[in-house]
Amino acid sequence: MFRLMWHVLPEDKSIWIALTNIYGIGRSRSKKILDALNIPFMKKVKDISEDEQKKISDELQKYVLENDLKREVASAIKRLKEIKCYRWIRHNMWLPVRWQCTRKNARTAKKLLGRSKVRPVLKK
Repeated sequence: MFRLMWHVLPEDKSIWIALTNIYGIGRSRSKKILDALNIPFMKKVKDISEDEQKKISDELQKYVLENDLKREVASAIKRLKEIKCYRWIRHNMWLPVRWQCTRKNARTAKKLLGRSKVRPVLKK
């Protein structure tokens, strides 16, 4: 059983996929970490030795992950709220923030929220 940053990694998966269970590590960052440590990507979690586990945990200390990363994201959104910028308005309405088209896509957000929240101007 491989515990890493309060997560138990599934033993059946490859190590580069299992590392993505940690908040802040995606597939590309996982590959970079394993490449820096010369650990094969396709190695299963159950085959990882104690020495390699220690190397991975030491390498992860260099990154901002889990609660610290969530705190940084929340503070960034809070800053947008304080200055009342356009991006915060989009965050607040649960719409795409980075100038994506919402006429034909972003249907999931519209379905979850209903038309009244997404387009309050059109409400009669």
